[in-house]
Amino acid sequence: MRTWCNAGKAISLAGLSTLLVTGCEAPLNLEAVREQSQQTVKRTDFYQAMARNDEVIVLSGNNGVVLVSSDNAETWHRQVPTTNSFLALDVCPDNSFIALTFNNELWHGDASGENWTAHPLPSQEQMMTADCAPDGGWWAAGSFTTIQSSTDEGKTWTETSLNEDAILNNLQFLDSDNAFITGEYGLVLRTRDGGESWDYAGYLPNEFYAHTSYFRSEDEGWVGGLNGFIYHTTDGGVSWEKSPTDISSPIFGFAYGPSGLYALADNATVLKHANESWHKISTSDQPLYLRTGLLLPDNQLLAAGGRGLLLNLEIPVARSASTD
Repeated sequence: MRTWCNAGKAISLAGLSTLLVTGCEAPLNLEAVREQSQQTVKRTDFYQAMARNDEVIVLSGNNGVVLVSSDNAETWHRQVPTTNSFLALDVCPDNSFIALTFNNELWHGDASGENWTAHPLPSQEQMMTADCAPDGGWWAAGSFTTIQSSTDEGKTWTETSLNEDAILNNLQFLDSDNAFITGEYGLVLRTRDGGESWDYAGYLPNEFYAHTSYFRSEDEGWVGGLNGFIYHTTDGGVSWEKSPTDISSPIFGFAYGPSGLYALADNATVLKHANESWHKISTSDQPLYLRTGLLLPDNQLLAAGGRGLLLNLEIPVARSASTD
């Protein structure tokens, strides 16, 4: 009981006069607090996006946090280049990184992920997603169906809008010509000319709000959102079919690699796509979301989300051929 008294009063009364803790024999010890504040991964982190190049993995999140690993997530180096929260992150063909912050800045990081420079975006609309095109162009999209791009690393920008009051929140280039954007009210946009023009590819059923999307080709793609819903298209977004998931947790991200396609969801849930449906492969049920992830060597999936959650999951090796 005395040990509990020491720990309990040291934590709960640390901000009050030391006269109030004389009932505990041990002196007030803040070493545990200092150790927590010096940790690379913190419980106050809410990770949003992850990307990698040939040398490092970069993970970004709220309050400007950036984690960098050069050893496949064995260890991380922490930095905070800004106090604004990061929303999106991508790697460019030259191995540098771009990262979008909530205050409408696009940050450019070098190939080491250690040095970052901010570039203000010209639009007054809130940008929500960013992508680096195969030709090295920087792209961002967001509210009022606004799309911005720069071909000179943020020195000048072009801007277009479909003049529709809807938020675009997922942007993905497949190659130098083809890209997709998904967003509010079930919008699915695409370009076939490298972003020179954008048009409606189709609409998701019931104006489904896509939290995340992933396109494997010009024809095939998936979107995920509330209630564990995942929709699948095989005709470039013109029509969509719901895929069984057997969960009701929101889907926040996708990860794709040689071992297949995975969905990341609330409650630390990971789903694997196989035989036209989704199957849970994670064992944890922590009440924490997973938002971003990527496939590592040796059949490992690295996923990240709320409250400093970093999940390194061993992927079961399929014994037979998979549709993925």
